[in-house]
Amino acid sequence: MEQGRLRSHLDLEVWQCSMDLAADIYAITTRFPREEAYGLSMQMRRSAVSIPSNVAEGAARHSRKEFVQFLHVALGSTAELETQLLLAKRMGFLSGGEPIDKLDRIRKMLVALLRSLKRAPVTRHVSRITSSS
Repeated sequence: MEQGRLRSHLDLEVWQCSMDLAADIYAITTRFPREEAYGLSMQMRRSAVSIPSNVAEGAARHSRKEFVQFLHVALGSTAELETQLLLAKRMGFLSGGEPIDKLDRIRKMLVALLRSLKRAPVTRHVSRITSSS
């Protein structure tokens, strides 16, 4: 990012990592039992896609407040996906912990981004009409 300015969600590492995780979830769920195609598999895919989608939508908004709101939704989707991954592991559909590790990293990045947005000073437009007195 140039001079700390966000040009697009494409510039955000959290968006890039969550896109990678979504692709991983798609690959993982193709190995699930066929009867899970419209069950846990589909829920996991939706949760995984929701994370980068909400980061992108929030970054495209014109206010910090809206961006923060969408980041909170993305954070909620990380909790949802974590629950689904743990269930998949419990059911024997998933053996490794890599997706959970990636998800934890994404959650930490979202929390850090939220903190930085809440700390950042609000810049206000100063009108020449009202400030010229």
